[in-house]
Amino acid sequence: MVTFHSTTRFALEQQAIELPSWAFGNSGTRFKVFATPGTPRDPFEKIADAAQVQKFTALAPKVALHIPWDKVDDYSALRTHAEGLGVELGTINSNTFQDDDYKFGALTHEDAAVRRKAIDHHLECIDIMHATGSRDLKIWLAEGSNYPGQADLRGRQDRLQDSLEEIYARLGDEHRLVLEYKFFEPAFYHTDVPDWGTSYAQVAALGDKAMVCLDTGHHAPGTNIEFIVMQLLRLGKLGSFDFNSRFYADDDLIVGAADPYQLFRILFEVIRGGGLNNPDVAFMLDQCHNVEDKVPGQIRSVLNVQEMTARALLVDTEALRAAQVSGDVLEANRIFMDAFYTDVRPALAEWRESRGLPADPMAAFAASGYLQRIAADRVGGVQAGWGA
Repeated sequence: MVTFHSTTRFALEQQAIELPSWAFGNSGTRFKVFATPGTPRDPFEKIADAAQVQKFTALAPKVALHIPWDKVDDYSALRTHAEGLGVELGTINSNTFQDDDYKFGALTHEDAAVRRKAIDHHLECIDIMHATGSRDLKIWLAEGSNYPGQADLRGRQDRLQDSLEEIYARLGDEHRLVLEYKFFEPAFYHTDVPDWGTSYAQVAALGDKAMVCLDTGHHAPGTNIEFIVMQLLRLGKLGSFDFNSRFYADDDLIVGAADPYQLFRILFEVIRGGGLNNPDVAFMLDQCHNVEDKVPGQIRSVLNVQEMTARALLVDTEALRAAQVSGDVLEANRIFMDAFYTDVRPALAEWRESRGLPADPMAAFAASGYLQRIAADRVGGVQAGWGA
């Protein structure tokens, strides 16, 4: 069995992965949203479920909120509730993709009144950040066009910059803006922030408190995501990850489910670039669990990230560099693959037990009876899901 060095153990102890509140609500496809017994009915119950992931893994100390899905009357009370359960409130995610006014854009809209509405929503999110103690405002824009000639591409970029500048100016000293990109959907001809370069161009013009958010599912098939990770770390502009997994498009599946080797490669570049356990780089999940139970789905995801981090930490970087310098292609690849194929699960189980955690968090959670309890207790009311 592999043995972790002290530096690896320390790195694993520091790892933290933020959970999305919406992962605990009902989800589905374009055709059907599926209901599950015990689904949270409000943000307080979402946070209670998220706290279970932290309890069994010690990997998930923060919960991201989505506004307006997670709006409450008293955010200080929500913060106190979270802290009482052993977690904190994290990133605030804005939403400008569900109102009828935003059919043809929000921050990029031709109509100044619609842009005003979208900007004001983000200013409200910043007010919420003050109450929740959150650092990051994450913006994803479902904006673009479906047909050539439908929109003024340059004009939309200019309006986006103007809108972002006003939002950025409202940030507190402790705040950041992270701009997410997605190469298509729901717009199909062009998207206003389709790639890391566009996001980088926009945030670089704003200032030091503006960063890029990389969602691992938001790329065209075959994209070398680890190269983008490297470049953004090199430029000092990788603010956060949204980890998930995809087979075809933005599938939002459990991270590592489709391509564990890709996750390994990404995490190797994170480590290589100084992004692991760097407070300026937030590890987050962005997933919607359609057919699996929500809490164990999140447990599985954070464990997958932990496992691939442990494997990436095993790469013999000195030997790898020597092989690279000498041009020994096969040796370099062997060193890389040996680390990826190393089974670290027994070592992780032993290490967890040494920290007072269950060796198998998935089995321990299943044995806890939590899902059965919430199914019995959460009867009545409206279950949370898309839009709530």
